[in-house]
Formats: sequence, structure tokens, C-alpha cells
Amino acid sequence: MQFAKRMEQFGDGIFTRLSEIKRRKMAEGEEVIDLSVGTPNIPPAQHIIDAIVDAASDKKNYIYALNDQEDLLEAVSVWYKNRYGVNLKPETEICSLLGSQEGLAHISLSILDAGDLALVPDPCYPIFADGPRLAGARLYYMPQKKENGYIIQLQDIPEAIAREAKFMIVSYPNNPTTRLAPDSFYRELIDFAKKYDIIVLHDNAYSELVFGDRKGGSFLAFPGGKDVGVEFNSLSKTYGLAGARIGFCLGNAGVISRLKTLKSNMDYGMFLPLQKAAIAAVTGEQSCVEVTRRTYERRRDILCEGLTALGWKVEKPEATMFVWAAIPAWYSSSETFALDLVEKAGVLVTPGSAFGPSGEGHVRMALVQEEGVLIRGLDLIRDSGLFGTVR
Repeated sequence: MQFAKRMEQFGDGIFTRLSEIKRRKMAEGEEVIDLSVGTPNIPPAQHIIDAIVDAASDKKNYIYALNDQEDLLEAVSVWYKNRYGVNLKPETEICSLLGSQEGLAHISLSILDAGDLALVPDPCYPIFADGPRLAGARLYYMPQKKENGYIIQLQDIPEAIAREAKFMIVSYPNNPTTRLAPDSFYRELIDFAKKYDIIVLHDNAYSELVFGDRKGGSFLAFPGGKDVGVEFNSLSKTYGLAGARIGFCLGNAGVISRLKTLKSNMDYGMFLPLQKAAIAAVTGEQSCVEVTRRTYERRRDILCEGLTALGWKVEKPEATMFVWAAIPAWYSSSETFALDLVEKAGVLVTPGSAFGPSGEGHVRMALVQEEGVLIRGLDLIRDSGLFGTVR
């Protein structure tokens, strides 16, 4: 058998390898506390679950959806107007996705040809780079450095690279660095994209998981945002619908049109009961969003304060459901540290190297366990001896 050469770019994903370590240790009867994968454990509010159950009990809803239903598009349009102050035309500026991961993988195919240049953040969520790779594109990594608050410095992108680039992905609040971007960054981004004729994709999956006094917004709310690109948003974290795979691409009508055309040749639309669930989520009572945000904020405080007390100084994230932590000074490899942590303490985290060249030297921890489980994880780390000796 012969297979596509493009697959030579991809090995088993880091989350697959981590899952295998977890499986082995649990088969041996060992305790494992998994903070590696950002799988939310906060369920949807009851009114959202009720919408799924009611729609799933209707036998007429098992046909192909084919297209987004008008009431879904209208609901999302109203949601973006009320929540972000963004006006969207339901029929031409909104496209549902079978989860943001699917959309992020496929949108590159509708924009990039083989050999085109894509700008991606570094570090970044893996699909940001893997989507363009699937399209045969070349990558230019835009560093997100701590000394710059993990904000991309657009002025540092070489002129020749900017002129050649066709497509760029940015994402704030950021996974994995957990940082927010100032308003000035978005104004600069829009000017940059207009100057060099670059299509912008802004991933906005964590806009509701912002801690303290700040509030997440939308790239599309800035003047000219829709002129240069689109935004991805997801109901996975905000409404506890991760397994339901409900996301949206919103913004520039030209980009949306081509994505819809591509998807019409790849899938038959979102399961109708899930469309009803999405409507219930974005139009229903919204107190569940604040409950979720506060839950992650409490988990953040428990984990970060606990680790710091153990001798591993970890900064509290500004946003998202993750903690991005520099590895202890006596380690030089994030993968080595992550392996030691799971082998000696039974706590599973993701090495920063999984998120691109600049991720090395860090690990990402997902706040996806109950508070008591996080406290148990802190106890296991304390008892492991990893931080028991002054080094």
C-alpha cells in the first residue's frame, strides 16, 4: 500500500501519546490526575440539555440538515450583536462548524494553495499550524514572547514575508499562553492585514473565560475587522458542549462563502437537535456562563497558589481554562519534566514543545478537574519529592 506523502508531516498527536501513558499507568493500578487535555467537565445548563432531548425525541429531526437552519443563523446573529456589539448578516456572514477543530482544519483548504505562505503564532494550538500544513502551505511562525506579554509583534515580521503571506491566524485570549491582547493590537492587526492583503482568522474560543475585571470581546467589533477576515467561536467551553461539536465561523462574506462551498462537499450539516441546542445556549438564560467562569477562576487559584507553595512558582492566567507554566529551572526539556511528573506524581500535563518551537521550557495544565481532585494532585506532587529538595 502507498499513502499520501502529506501524512509524513504528522506523527501521533501529543494528546494520543499522553493518553497511552495514562492508560498504561491506570492498567497498573496507579492513580493518574489528567490535566493534559482541555476537555471541560462542566456540563451544559439544564435548559440546553432539555433542548437536545426534546429535539432528539422528534423522529423528523434525523434527516440530513444540509444547511444551517434560519432560526440558528438568526439566533447567532442576535447573540453576536448583544454580546459583542457586532452586526452580522445571518445568511452570508455566519457558517456553523462541526466544532472549531473541524473548521480550523478545513478553512485552510478554502484559502491556501500548495506552496502559499501562512503566518501562525508560536506557541500555538496545534491545529493552527496543522490546518495550513494539510493544505500544503509553508509556515512562518510569529513569536509570542513573554517579554512582550506574549503578544505578536507585527512590526517584527519581515517585509518580504508580509508581502508573500496569504493567510494568518491569531487567537486571544490565547491557548496556550492564556494572555489577552490590548485593543491597540487589533487595530494594528487590521491595518497590517489591509496593507499586505492578508486574510485574518481570529480564534475566539475563550472570550467568556476571562478573569478579574477585564472582559473578552471580538476582533470583528473593531472597525475594518470584517473587511480583512473572520472569527471562530465555540460553544464547547462557554456552555459545556464540547462533545456536541458546535462552533461558528463569522465575518467576511467572501471567506464564509468559500468555506460553506467546501463544507457542502464534505458534510451534510450539523445534526438538527444540536442546532436546537445551540439556539437554546445563545438565546437562553445566561447565568450559566458566569457560573462556569467563576468555577475555572477558583480552580486556577487553587492550582497556582498550591504549586507556588510547593516551590514551583506558577503565574495565574489572565484567561482561558489553562495554566501556562515555566518548567522548574533544573529541567531543560518540557517533555522530560512532563514525563517525570506523571511517572513520579501521577499528574499528567502537556509539554510546551507540543505547541511549537517557542513552547519549549513550559507545560500547559488544563483546569478540567474538580477542586478536590486538584488538591489531591497537589498532595501527590508534594509527596513525589520533585520539589522537596532545594536546588
